[in-house]
Amino acid sequence: MAAQDFDVIIVGSGAAGLYASLCFPSTYRLAIITKAELKTGASDWAQGGIAAAIAPTDSPQLHYQDTLSAGAGLCEPDAVRFLVEKAPQAIQELVRLGVQFDRSGPDLALTLEAAHSRPRVLHAADTTGRAIVSTLMEQVLARPQVEIFPQAIAVSLDCDPATGQCRGVSVLHQDRLQWFRARVILLATGGGGQVFAQTTNPKVSTGDGIALAWRCGAILRDLEFFQFHPTALTKPGVPHFLISEAVRGEGAHLRDKAGRRFLFDYHPQGELAPRDVVSRAIFQHLQATATDPTQATVFLDLSTIEPERIRRRFPNIIERCQKWGVDVFQESIPVAPAAHYWMGGVQTDLACRTSVPGLWAIGEVTSTGVHGANRLASNSLLECIVFADQLALLDLPSLRPFPNLTSRQVTVDFETDRPQIQSIRQAIPSLMWQAAGICRHADSLRPAIAQVEQWQAQWQDLASSRFMAQIPPGQNLQFATSTVVSQLQYWAETRNLLDIAALILKSALFRPESRGGHFRLDYPQALPEWQLHTQVQQGQWSTQEIKS
Repeated sequence: MAAQDFDVIIVGSGAAGLYASLCFPSTYRLAIITKAELKTGASDWAQGGIAAAIAPTDSPQLHYQDTLSAGAGLCEPDAVRFLVEKAPQAIQELVRLGVQFDRSGPDLALTLEAAHSRPRVLHAADTTGRAIVSTLMEQVLARPQVEIFPQAIAVSLDCDPATGQCRGVSVLHQDRLQWFRARVILLATGGGGQVFAQTTNPKVSTGDGIALAWRCGAILRDLEFFQFHPTALTKPGVPHFLISEAVRGEGAHLRDKAGRRFLFDYHPQGELAPRDVVSRAIFQHLQATATDPTQATVFLDLSTIEPERIRRRFPNIIERCQKWGVDVFQESIPVAPAAHYWMGGVQTDLACRTSVPGLWAIGEVTSTGVHGANRLASNSLLECIVFADQLALLDLPSLRPFPNLTSRQVTVDFETDRPQIQSIRQAIPSLMWQAAGICRHADSLRPAIAQVEQWQAQWQDLASSRFMAQIPPGQNLQFATSTVVSQLQYWAETRNLLDIAALILKSALFRPESRGGHFRLDYPQALPEWQLHTQVQQGQWSTQEIKS
């Protein structure tokens, strides 16, 4: 096997990618492509926990019913059943690997989160994602067959023109553009929250995997469904730090500026209503009561929770709030909704296979059918682990013929493109927040689509775009300086944001109803005839029935 040939290339290094790399046989040669260093994805930021029905008073059937209820009619029953029945085994495997979940005496501690009917969420204080990712990273680093390429970004995929099989990926890394060949490319790139102005996602979450899959012809599904987390710390000049809904599960109250618990005006479960309901309630309450709703917040009151319990369960939240001037023991936390999790993605089966042979996907980048129109809290980390276990059962296809790798040195500079790229990149999140945020309307979606299409047309004329378009598969480039790679990485991320912005906007316009994380002011009701998935492939939108 040549230096740039691998059995599997994993794009992404969050919980999904790391755990997946541990599931393949040790005889496989693996590459992990990660945009920054390890531990920079959204998994590492996950606070709440991971859900599994392991208590005597719980069952996979109850977990199944809660997931279907939260999914607002768009979950795939077989996928949900697969998820919840495999969940206890997934927890056992994480414990075996060394993940230190909190305990209550000799038992694993469980907490209640919104829309769960039983306490079933395991946690490691309020840094569960970090605990899982740190453990997985240690395991991965100990495996010599895994080669890690940090501070690298996948730019494009190559498919065999005769068979359609995905067989390679081009990667910007150090001072090079390199083509890697593999029997399978596994996308584990997470979501795309950076397409919105307000998001809890890290800066690396720019929708790269979905854009890569889209451009190589994969079927994408339910892209209009984006979950907006209701409680992100909101202060001027401060990052939108997620305040886990586990805080509300422990008994915290949401109050408006008058000190009133207003959520019961919108839903009988109050603070424990599904996430989309709570986010929309906050949004609508601020629209009705605030002078400037875009700058206003509501307040998360922790005074109802014993201080010692707060210290034990939420040390990271305490620390982060203190860093930005909020003492949770003396005052309420100012919060507002922010884009958090993308339910839609690359359509996959239960074995992580996409519609493109040789291209697999796992985690938030996918649409497996388990989340439907609105993800149930703490099912996302679980999805990563349960579906990755399937990878050990699959046979890899043979390595398909690939153009002979060639190399050449080039001296180029794209600094003149930066002002226009920067202008577009800064404008996308604001446009998306206004047009395709918590509440949508055709009157804002249509002009937003027109604007994005105008930007895409301008994009084709950039020197960097023309340069990248003429590079044939298999040609490696050595640049004179690493500065050029930085310029092209910025170009690549912005192109991905443009692509996913267009996909979200057009998908939101295509679905004329409100359901789960998708709310249309002009179509405020869920319609029975739209209890369907939306699909898009190569610019064509269609619907797909739910499998019974």
